[in-house]
Amino acid sequence: MSVSCGVECFLVLGCLRWGWKRCTYIGSYDSVTWPIATAEEFEPIPRICRVILAVYEPDLRNPKYAPSGGFHLNPDWVIKRVTYEQTQGNAPPYIIYLDHDHREIVLAIRGLNLVKESDYKLLLDNKLGMQMFDGGYVHHGLLKSAIWLLSQESKTLKRVWEENGKSYKMVFAGHSLGSGVAALLTVIVVNHRDRLGGIPRSLLRCYSMAPARCMSLNLAVKYADVIYSVVLQDDFLPRTPTPLEDIFKSIFCLPCLLFLVCLRDTFIPEGRKLRDSRRLYAPGRMYHIVERKFCRCGRYPPEVRTAIPVEGRFEHIVLSCNATADHGIIWIEREAEKALEKLKESTETVRMAPNIPKIERLHTLEKEHKDALKRAVSLSIPHAVPTAEEGESSSSGNKSTEPCRDECHKETDVSETRAKTSDAKTNWNELVQKLFKKNESGQLLLKRDAAVSG
Repeated sequence: MSVSCGVECFLVLGCLRWGWKRCTYIGSYDSVTWPIATAEEFEPIPRICRVILAVYEPDLRNPKYAPSGGFHLNPDWVIKRVTYEQTQGNAPPYIIYLDHDHREIVLAIRGLNLVKESDYKLLLDNKLGMQMFDGGYVHHGLLKSAIWLLSQESKTLKRVWEENGKSYKMVFAGHSLGSGVAALLTVIVVNHRDRLGGIPRSLLRCYSMAPARCMSLNLAVKYADVIYSVVLQDDFLPRTPTPLEDIFKSIFCLPCLLFLVCLRDTFIPEGRKLRDSRRLYAPGRMYHIVERKFCRCGRYPPEVRTAIPVEGRFEHIVLSCNATADHGIIWIEREAEKALEKLKESTETVRMAPNIPKIERLHTLEKEHKDALKRAVSLSIPHAVPTAEEGESSSSGNKSTEPCRDECHKETDVSETRAKTSDAKTNWNELVQKLFKKNESGQLLLKRDAAVSG
């Protein structure tokens, strides 16, 4: 009798301890050791949020969401606007915006529409470990959407870039569901830059707002020099390792689901998570906007922390009443604008020689990317071994090379010659199939890794 009572007391105390730790865990703990971002690197993010918001607007000349900062989208610079009727369920709505002031070509994709069945179909088109791609795993439905979007718009993007002297940045951006499409679209473009006029890797950028978990950890680290993810405080989506399709099947009981996921993941060791090559993560470099503190009410002046995390990449669910509110693009845009103003003020207080801080920060970003790749290798993360080209990609400027450059160029020499003599439309499905072929030699290794970790 006394033994059973002791066991019961032990279990009760253990549950109470776990409950206390979970209920007192706040979003800012995820990035507590990360360095503060600089105003220069964070400057595009509020502006890109405003462009994404334009996809939600019914009338761009009379915006429903008034700009909170100094950036105002010029409706005359919108090259193309595509609605649900035009995408026919293959992708969320998007716009192509030519920003002459900042010399950027922006393709912005909206997030999930709760009343559109086509958005749910994209999310449900996936199973754990269903889609191998570029040496890792990705979300199958989001990849299909990215391929369709490129098939529709690659010709337009190439034409606009060439018409503007091949000097504009090409930016892919998205919110929530659109963030996953934008991130996977960027991976494809990085590996086939010749199809967009030979655009350098240094001129490609992706901004994922409230990012969906859409790629395995090795890919998330590998493309951290071109993909930037932005998370506002307690946002649930980047922290939810449960497949997206399971989340939105249970959308009407989301708090219950998050609690059960939180309970389950507590008992999964970190090493086992890292060894599971099928597990999906938020992509690229992370920017975490922190604005709330433990046991304090209200929002504080936000600060932005940044890193390329390998371990602890938003692995803990935050049981917060703001977990869903922080997912909204309008809040991300407003808080990012406030955070940018704060960063600018702190920069002005420390006067340094011009250009020197920018150059030093550039070297720091390159070093962080190389360190993250090395850390992934040291942790034995499947398929995280960087090639020589990958190690040099972030530091070679306009001479950057993509990870599969030699292989892709050998396979596409004939098609490139044909493209020069004709205006035929690029078949992105065929090009992506070539990246699938890279994975065939790794099938047995992946199965072995899954057996070891499972």
